[in-house]
Amino acid sequence: MTPDTNSLQEFHWLANMVETVDVGLVVLDLDYRVQVWNGFMENHSGMTASQVHNQNLFDVIPALPEPWLRRKLETTTRLNIRTFTSWEQRPWVFQFGNPRPVTGTAEYMYQNMTISPLSGPDGQVQKLSLMIYDVTDLAASKQALTLAEKELAQLRGRS
Repeated sequence: MTPDTNSLQEFHWLANMVETVDVGLVVLDLDYRVQVWNGFMENHSGMTASQVHNQNLFDVIPALPEPWLRRKLETTTRLNIRTFTSWEQRPWVFQFGNPRPVTGTAEYMYQNMTISPLSGPDGQVQKLSLMIYDVTDLAASKQALTLAEKELAQLRGRS
């Protein structure tokens, strides 16, 4: 195999991984236009990558908590650092339905999110990467545990 063939294969594998990973992946330019929208995002939003490409994220998904998310994105860009959100801070960023509607108790998918700056060769932030993690099972388990602890405390108080 030639070096060009190897590079092409590696690019194909990388693109396939980005498309199929069980994590939402969105890449935005600094005007918040969508550059990458992977399969997870397509499946849960109902919008294809071609529908959202080069569209402003806040126009594409008007239900986003825009002022809050803009602050997060601006902080990531200005300080050139990763920022994080937890479902305990904000249960969801993208209002996706529960991925397990039959067995799950939550109305929406609980999410953690990581926002990473993507720098160019000059070290300046050129794009932003949003990684959205489905933590619905974790959130439901923690909520069930909290409820069980409250019930146990009530039972102890009666005896």
